[in-house]
Amino acid sequence: MHSDPDKLLKKQSRLIHSDNMKVISHTQREKDDWFINSIMIENCEVPFKYKRKKRYKTLTKGQRVNLTYYPEIEKIAGLEFEYMKVVRIKIS
Repeated sequence: MHSDPDKLLKKQSRLIHSDNMKVISHTQREKDDWFINSIMIENCEVPFKYKRKKRYKTLTKGQRVNLTYYPEIEKIAGLEFEYMKVVRIKIS
């Protein structure tokens, strides 16, 4: 997850890269052997999600991050929910 965003964008046309995005909230929860992280970003209604094997540092409200991600759909109880799957995150 520490790759250069330009290299990632060239490999995958679905990827989007955004710099200096403001964090509104960040939560982490354990599921099986993973830590599932969800971030809400200012002016975005869709959550940004990623998972790690180890607990990730807590992002505080107002902190700025650079994200590389793509849109994804998750089905829960027969309903579809859109989210952004993060492939790279870095504190600005």
